[in-house]
Amino acid sequence: MPKKVIVVGGGWAGCAAALAAQKAGCAVELFERTDMLLGTGLVGGIMRNNGRFTATEEMIAMGGGELFLLTDELSRHKNIAFPGHKHASLYDTALVEPAVRHKLLAAGVKLHLATRVVDVVKEGGEIREIVAEEYGRAGLISARAEVFVDAAGTAGPQSNCAKYGNGCVMCVYRCPTFGPRVSIAAKAGVREMNGRKPDGSWGAMSGSCKLLKESLAAEIVRVLNEQGVIVVPVPPALQKGNDALAQKACQQYTLKDYNENIVLLDTGHAKLMTTHYPLELLRQIDGLENARFADPYAGGIGNSLRFIGMLPRDDTLKVDGLNNVFCCGEKAGLLVGHTEGIVTGTLAGYNAARMALGLPPRTLPVTLACGDAIAFVRESMRREDGLAKKYTFSGSIYFEHMKSRDMYITDVAEIRQRVAQAGCSGLFANGG
Repeated sequence: MPKKVIVVGGGWAGCAAALAAQKAGCAVELFERTDMLLGTGLVGGIMRNNGRFTATEEMIAMGGGELFLLTDELSRHKNIAFPGHKHASLYDTALVEPAVRHKLLAAGVKLHLATRVVDVVKEGGEIREIVAEEYGRAGLISARAEVFVDAAGTAGPQSNCAKYGNGCVMCVYRCPTFGPRVSIAAKAGVREMNGRKPDGSWGAMSGSCKLLKESLAAEIVRVLNEQGVIVVPVPPALQKGNDALAQKACQQYTLKDYNENIVLLDTGHAKLMTTHYPLELLRQIDGLENARFADPYAGGIGNSLRFIGMLPRDDTLKVDGLNNVFCCGEKAGLLVGHTEGIVTGTLAGYNAARMALGLPPRTLPVTLACGDAIAFVRESMRREDGLAKKYTFSGSIYFEHMKSRDMYITDVAEIRQRVAQAGCSGLFANGG
């Protein structure tokens, strides 16, 4: 019988972990509490912007690029620029989830959707079994594995959104229907860590909202469809103020341009690059007189709260205090974004499989942006001030660090050469 890896959480990170572990030769089961995969990936869509281009091409060169290539295929626009960002691709959020689902199923991953993990069975320093409830069915089910991956994310539950945000805003996480996230590592006794806003309160708001295209002026829709981006000036009296930018999880967008303008991106819907915008103010802006939020439904009030519940881990992404649990995505720290989730998910799934097969887990070299980011964030989060910051390949603190080390490059041949020099070409292709 093949060794088994169980992944809990089906966002970009969890999907990448499941795919990597399956490729490495393990039987993989993925448990997702909602009825769809991808989490914030259902409403995100931005890829390859700034240093994410480098990280994406590193992963492709390392043999872990399937999900990146899939988003390339589904991109409505490529090589676009918007304030503070270059050479971005925008995938279609309406098409991406079924494509990822088919990719995982074709690889042999067993999916448990609308199945919420609620408890674990622990022996010594290891999890042996997870316990879950299936939506709409009485009773509990259980599953055993050699190694586990905690990819449960850090958003919600509703009590956190009420205490540290603006209440439940009816977002894509759908906690009222499917229940809050559950961290298997926390259930096993690991103490989680919390990110902070600049004012010291916990968490950070999701960085964007979605507007129904049909609710926007015809000229705005035309420009979005043709160019992928439109920047609409906001009169000073209607601007929210720079303080609102500090609430964002995505600090790569905390530029004054996002206070002085409405920045919309075409991901199928119109992606509004702000945590929230009071509807009565939004509708006073030319072309947005009939604007309606698609996600979150209460996007005029707030957005989902994230980065409450991260896990201590090493640079192989093994969780501190547990011998057979890895983590990825937001569980692995304040590394923000889809690209970042796929990078950490791929390494976590790969290492989970290696452990299940009796092989030692590996770190990624810090000579590569992917390995350097994982190490940089872990080290930064050891400091109290580091917990009040966010890190991403595409902006803010880590992107500046990346540039200072000459790691931000867009020459694909040069990126492949660096990966080869690091001894990582094809690392994830067949489990290494």
